[in-house]
Amino acid sequence: MHRLTTSNGLNMPALGLGTWPMLGTECTQAVQQALDLGYRHIDTATAYNNEAAVGEALRTSSVPREQIHLTTKVWHDRLAPSALRQSFDDSLRALQTDYVDLFYLHWPTPDMDLGRTLDALAELHQQGKARAIGVANFPLGLLRQAIEQHGAPLSAIQVEYHVLLGQQPLLHYARQHDLVLTAYTPLARGRAAEQAVIVDIARKHGVLPSQVALKWLLDQEAVAAIPKAAGRANQLANLQSANVPLDAEDRRQIAALPKNQRVVNPDFAPDWDA
Repeated sequence: MHRLTTSNGLNMPALGLGTWPMLGTECTQAVQQALDLGYRHIDTATAYNNEAAVGEALRTSSVPREQIHLTTKVWHDRLAPSALRQSFDDSLRALQTDYVDLFYLHWPTPDMDLGRTLDALAELHQQGKARAIGVANFPLGLLRQAIEQHGAPLSAIQVEYHVLLGQQPLLHYARQHDLVLTAYTPLARGRAAEQAVIVDIARKHGVLPSQVALKWLLDQEAVAAIPKAAGRANQLANLQSANVPLDAEDRRQIAALPKNQRVVNPDFAPDWDA
């Protein structure tokens, strides 16, 4: 699996394992299994309530910690600097590690002090406790503020992105500023694999529709994807999506799909067009 790097310290496999909403033993076993299969990128968050389960998988895995890219996130109720630092320390403890490879602000809030929050995030980066830092669920206007007004040394932005939801303005900006865009919900919670166009392309290549949808993302410059998968067959299929040979006609057909179908839109979400 190819890796994505940035000048601000990111060095991340393009395909990772998303762990929401897995909990407890199921989560631990899924992460252990993924590492055994060859995954080297694990994504979790405080709000998933599974950091301890992920940490147990890391502790018991034969894969050395330094070979695993580990991402976690701070929840939006802990964005004040002291609360953010405490949340980060709690995450390290749960994950049984002394650093994470990427640490995100999980969601923005209307009343956060963006400058102070980003300074606290940057401090963790400077101390080496977070090898790279990023923001999740930031619309383009807020991402521009973070980088252009506050000079935050970000390496990544994580947002919903898949064959049914376009993110071109955000992706263009990310590439201009040496950020990786990580696609969460990359299969649109099953909807991507149900599209007739995707099914036909999969049939043509003798692969699964989910593999087509993932390869469409992984073929794009500066894009990573973190599909959740608990079972061995699905984990393996996602890993093998890197081998799907999409051609220009496949990409043209996928481009013609509607790109306005957002799956994740909680009541605290920002104005996506801001």
